[in-house]
Amino acid sequence: MRHSLTLLFFVSSLAFANPSPIPANPVQQLKAELNQIIAADAQLDILAEGFRWSEGPVAEPKTGDILFSDVPENKVWRWNAKDGLTLYLSPSGHTGLVDEPSIKQGSNGLIFNKNNQLVLAQHGDRRLAVLTSVDAKGPVYQSLISGYQGKLLNSPNDLIQHSNGSYLFTDPPYGLKDGDDSKQKQLTFNGVYWLKGSDLTLITDQLTRPNGLALSPDEQWLYVANSDPQAAQWWKYPIAADGTVGEGQLFFDATAWVNSKPGLPDGLKVLPSGHLLATGPGGVLVFNAKGEHLGTIQTGVAAANVALSLDQQYLYITASSYLLRIKLKTAA
Repeated sequence: MRHSLTLLFFVSSLAFANPSPIPANPVQQLKAELNQIIAADAQLDILAEGFRWSEGPVAEPKTGDILFSDVPENKVWRWNAKDGLTLYLSPSGHTGLVDEPSIKQGSNGLIFNKNNQLVLAQHGDRRLAVLTSVDAKGPVYQSLISGYQGKLLNSPNDLIQHSNGSYLFTDPPYGLKDGDDSKQKQLTFNGVYWLKGSDLTLITDQLTRPNGLALSPDEQWLYVANSDPQAAQWWKYPIAADGTVGEGQLFFDATAWVNSKPGLPDGLKVLPSGHLLATGPGGVLVFNAKGEHLGTIQTGVAAANVALSLDQQYLYITASSYLLRIKLKTAA
């Protein structure tokens, strides 16, 4: 009997020694308005794990499958309920296009454009690119933009498409070895850009680490996350009818939480209701359009980005080494 108890204690000790970091009760409600978005007892499902840094999830328009990047591994993965996890693209963002020493990181943010083409923010190739085909030799990409005023971009990070077909994207130095101090960094700033056809316009160079971005439902506001631990903030920029962008306004500041909660402002999505779902310190923070923090979907590890299912009933979250999912209320 003593041996059985000893074995039981040993097995139990192992279980407690390596508990899952994903919270059993992830929804932290601060305001009743959160009930419009997610139930208090909603649970996080672990769909896949073991990645070095999962990022940029997006739902494929035809299938509803979730594609996402493993940035350091230079790969894009596909997940669906039937087949589970399968490799989709390799390489995803470092193809050797830029002949220089680098940390050879792959794609980060992913979107499907109005033509249902996959568009990638490619760290290693320092560009936005469209996936044109996948053949026996691997994926084939077409470059959309790789430079500004004759200089290479830093490492495009996240991107969105406006209803008029143009693209907006952020360009921090995360894909460069040594970041801002990299010898390969040609631009003196980290920018937010608007690509209209072949015309690239700088929206702002005032954010130290521009990262995730999203448009309000009426496209009158651009939201941008700043993933700097010294200024962990979200900003919003007014967009006029003629397409000009006004002065940035601080939307929310979470810098005080950086030392006590995992994660930084990163990816975000805006619901048709105008509510924001934004990864940041603690997990996925939920804001209303007034900038009020309604609550947090706590992930237990640093959350990188989010994507909505095609029917908007589920939120997919890339968080550190995980792909997670949580049920939203259909009213969202």
